[in-house]
Amino acid sequence: MNKQITFNLPVKDLNKSKAFFSALGFSFNPQFSNESAAFMVIVDGSIHAVLSTEAFFKSLIGKPVVQAKEANEVVICLNCESREEVDRLIAKAVAAGGRTPHPPEDHGFMYDQGFEDLDGHLWNLVWMAPQT
Repeated sequence: MNKQITFNLPVKDLNKSKAFFSALGFSFNPQFSNESAAFMVIVDGSIHAVLSTEAFFKSLIGKPVVQAKEANEVVICLNCESREEVDRLIAKAVAAGGRTPHPPEDHGFMYDQGFEDLDGHLWNLVWMAPQT
């Protein structure tokens, strides 16, 4: 089995969402993108997201699209290499129009904070202390 993750997220405004995630340092593969969807590279070769217009997303699932600002089904969690990377990405998310639903949590062995993107999808950034 090829160990890659690609998940799909519905967005209200594809161009604004692309600008938001570009500000966080994510890139887009134009080969797999069009006016209805953008293939976002989170970690090259292993983690990707497809940002889809709500209409296109709905055509894929055949049922109503949950409005993430009102209800959530999932929290997307990404591991970071350091506490500083968590803080840096959170600052970029806020500067690009996202919001933080809670302050950072420092458990000593783990540090995390989340952000809500423009469409209300929840992302959690985590640093875990190396095991000794």
